Amino acid sequence: MTPREKIVLVLVTAPSMKAGRTIAHAALQTKLVACVNIIPQIESHYWWQGKIESAREVLLLLKTTNAKLAALERLILSKHPYQTPEFIALQISTINKNYAQWLVESVTGPARPQHG
Repeated sequence: MTPREKIVLVLVTAPSMKAGRTIAHAALQTKLVACVNIIPQIESHYWWQGKIESAREVLLLLKTTNAKLAALERLILSKHPYQTPEFIALQISTINKNYAQWLVESVTGPARPQHG
């Protein structure tokens, strides 16, 4: 499997920057992701409990590998304030070779100890 075939982009929405940063920090500290982008102030519209709802949210773009995907999902489910959080994983078909190598190396090896 080439590095490109290992790379996954995960989409997760969260209710606030604070919640998004909490998830991002936990995922980075445990080396489940190489990078997280947080896009603030998105507007989501969705079905929930038989009604159309809308909310202001933040969108997390998490870059990881297939090997870390299941553990990342478990972490997000444990840290996320939503009852049914979004967790969508997209396989990457094209990626810069050097970026892919950096990403794979970033999630390899021991996790950093968490503080506080």
